[in-house]
This record gives sequence, C-alpha cells and structure tokens, in this order.
Amino acid sequence: MPIVAHNDLPTFGRLREEGIKMLSAERAAKQDIRELHVGLLNMMPDAALAATERQFFRLVGESNPIAQFYVHPFTLPELSRGAEAQDYIDRYYEPVEDVQRDGLDALIVTGANVAGPELADQPFWEPLKSVIGWAYEKVPSTLCSCLATHAVLEFRYGQKRIPQQQKTWGVYPHRVVDKTHPLVNDVNTRFDVPHSRWNKVTREQFDAAGLHVLVESPQVGVHLATSADGLRMVFSQGHPEYDTISLLKEYKREVMLYARKKRTTYPPFPDHYIDTSGQAILNEYRLYLDAALASGAEIPEFPESFLINRLDNTWHDTAEAVVGNWMGLVYQVAHNDRRILFMDDVNPDDPLGLYGG
Repeated sequence: MPIVAHNDLPTFGRLREEGIKMLSAERAAKQDIRELHVGLLNMMPDAALAATERQFFRLVGESNPIAQFYVHPFTLPELSRGAEAQDYIDRYYEPVEDVQRDGLDALIVTGANVAGPELADQPFWEPLKSVIGWAYEKVPSTLCSCLATHAVLEFRYGQKRIPQQQKTWGVYPHRVVDKTHPLVNDVNTRFDVPHSRWNKVTREQFDAAGLHVLVESPQVGVHLATSADGLRMVFSQGHPEYDTISLLKEYKREVMLYARKKRTTYPPFPDHYIDTSGQAILNEYRLYLDAALASGAEIPEFPESFLINRLDNTWHDTAEAVVGNWMGLVYQVAHNDRRILFMDDVNPDDPLGLYGG
C-alpha cells in the first residue's frame, strides 16, 4: 500500500505532484490492512530539512505494497534552528516524547552537518545517544544514514571515524558481498550509490565491531552493514536516498562558497556523476565567474538548468528494493502493538532466525 498522508505536512503534497501514490487517512481507515509506523529523526540543517524528508518519505512510500506506512518526522530540540525552520518543525513535526510514548515499528536516522572534528562535541551527541538507546529497547529496527552511522559506531561500538585528506564525493560502484542476507535479497549484485563525506569507517572497523557487511565498494569501502543480530541496527555510509540532482546542488553550493570567498579553492567535480559535456559547461562557467570576481561584476547565474537533463540516476531502483526488503523484514517481526518490541515468538538476539537463535 502507499504511504498514508495522515496530516497536512507539505511533503505529502509535493510527492503527490511527483506521481507518488498517497493514501488519505480517511481511505486508510476503511481498509483492513496492517499499519507500519516509521519514525524519521531528521537532524539535517535548515536548508536541507524538507528535501531530506521528501527523499526518505519517497523511499518508504515506494518500497513495499504490504502495509499502510505512517511516517512520523521528528528532530532534536538541541539542534539550533532559524525562525522559519523552527516554525515548520513546530507545525509539522512530532515531539520526541510523543514518538517514544506511541512507539515505532522502524526508525530512520539522518545525517547532520557538524562543526569541528569531534562528534562528541556536537549538540546532537547526547540526545542522539538517548534516542538510539531507547530505540534498541523499543524499536525492531533502526536505519542509520551516513553521519548517524559514524556517530553510532563511535558511541555504541567504540569505532571512531577516520578523517580523509580528500572528500569522498560522487557516485561509486558497489557489490553485494553477502548474498545470503534477506536485506539484499533479489537486488542487483552490482549497483551505484552516491557518497558525500570527509570521513570514513573502514571494513576492518566494521569487522572489529562484530557487524555484518553486506555491500561495499573497492573505491570507497563499506556502504551497507547490519548489527550482529542481522536486523536491530542497519548502517549506511552512502546516500541511496539522494535525488538525481542532490550532488549537483552540493556542487553549486560549494561554487557559491568560492564565489563569496568562503572557500579558497574551486571545488572539483563529484566523481562519476557529471558527463564530459556537462563538465565543459561548468568549466566555461568558471571562466565567467572568475572574470566577474576579478572585475567586481555581478556573479553570473549558475547553469543548473543546462545540466539537469544530463544527469543519470543509477541508484534509486536498488535503494528502493533494499528499503522494501527492510520494511518486509520489519513487518515479519514487529508486534501489532508498536509499543511492544517484537511478536511473542521472536528472539531479540536473532529476530530473523539467521544465526541459529
């Protein structure tokens, strides 16, 4: 079944305009079908808040026809927000306490922007530890994205992320390395995933933490892994939720930082993302931009409209399949009462029965 538009969150309208199927709350109430309630802890900064929300809502809504999906966005009050974003959150997001009181069948935790090298110094550190601790006691499965993966691996598994001299930025080929796990059942054995990060957790660190690595890349390392029990925690270092234009938006942002003298070097192209013709357009734009900066003229308009149709999306179908598998696994083990962790016959230490538990 499609995602249920159970309130007036603008994302529901935006996705409906894209052609994503939405089910009204009134229609959902007339159908005798199971509900799954998925939390979205959105820690992204103001400018990316709604876009990240749409990306994950879209993946969940398109993933699996087995249930009615209710997605509950919430954030951490400790994160500083501008007035407009805070008003949006106050209007459309649920308080953490309400989400924990009502319970969830699954939880998604987004990444976040950080200031400085130490995650433990970030304002989300302690409240995120609290949410993850609660989720491990009360939520059947939690999916961590990018920086959330790095944070949880540090505070729960003692594996601290490693800074890189160069940013991992682009679209990279990956392979399934454990075809036996149902999370990657019947997905492409080789597929692309976008990445955008200055830090990494290595395969050796995932192994040392006792985690199961499912998907990795010879270029950028581990993308997808699970906790030792196979389900309770799912870790992603990449960004399979990204829209086709997400990396272009990031590139434009970096170019504008250069134009405003907030970065000293011109940004490189994201790897394996912009074709030769697109790069030629952007190289020409750089000439115009540098000339404008040298003469004090107005910054020329970024040629985004000339590039959008040149971009290919080579990851969304596999991302949708993995999330569909994840929702299917949650459906199998989650209790009908979302305040209760599992069905009565499920072993919390081996909920999928993969490891002889």
